[in-house]
Amino acid sequence: MAVDVIIPTYKPDKQFLLLMDCLEKQTHRPEKVIIINTGKAYFEQLMTEEAFLERYDNVVIIHIDEQEFDHGGSRNKAAALSQAEIFMMMTQDAVPADSFLTENLEKALEDKNTAVAYARQSPAEESDILERFIRGFNYGEEPLYKTEQDLERLGIKTIFCSNVCAAYKAEVFERLGGFIDRTIFNEDMIYAAAAVKAGYAVQYVPAAVVVHAHNYTNRQQFSRNFDLGVSHADHPEVFAGLSSESEGFRMIRRASAYLLKNGAPWLILRLFTQSLSKYMGYYLGKRYHKLSRKRILKYTMNVNYWI
Repeated sequence: MAVDVIIPTYKPDKQFLLLMDCLEKQTHRPEKVIIINTGKAYFEQLMTEEAFLERYDNVVIIHIDEQEFDHGGSRNKAAALSQAEIFMMMTQDAVPADSFLTENLEKALEDKNTAVAYARQSPAEESDILERFIRGFNYGEEPLYKTEQDLERLGIKTIFCSNVCAAYKAEVFERLGGFIDRTIFNEDMIYAAAAVKAGYAVQYVPAAVVVHAHNYTNRQQFSRNFDLGVSHADHPEVFAGLSSESEGFRMIRRASAYLLKNGAPWLILRLFTQSLSKYMGYYLGKRYHKLSRKRILKYTMNVNYWI
């Protein structure tokens, strides 16, 4: 099957070039890489568009203004340019760990009932023991095949999916109407929920691996989770009754025990402050209707969404 890759970019850096180089080395090299870039001037600080297109001969670049970007709508715009049976969504900071990323995700989509398959996210080499545990907790070694029947057992994890690296069956994507056109966050999980509701499966494919890690400050964790809470508040049809707090508390308990067992108790304080920042952001985001516009703009990571 033909596979295209879609990557939204904003102020791309050398890591993005590493991603592009790794895509060139895939056992199934993408037929097309569609880049939807926010701010042409930012892109050309890395490399002129002409030089970029000379370096990579299978690339299409769309430039948009900052106020145009939307997590769902912008990806839909790029997906409309793909003629492939499968397209992969990636972020500019997710680097394939080996040459089998596209091949492994493509294999998962050979299952006729699967709508989307997402990759494992591995911590960067320089990540500390806490970051490594959290990545391992969220992205384990066991594959998952998730359908509507798993909602009672897995809860919100049933519809978990991440556009850091996820492959979509184009025919199903079109049938389900694609991503929601305007959303602050979570376009991937909202789509996965629609797929599960329509009788399709979501697969987690740990054999498909990208190296991806954020070194967010507590303030950034707060803002990211504020936007997460906003998306949950705006889409009760998806998230009502699917609590994410219990999974967070389970992670804290297991991470604390792991840090103690592995001789890093000093990181428990960081774990708790980081977790508190996430929880407070999420708590306020779910209740954003009660906040002033000034506070919302102060808390959010996506200011343009509110303008």
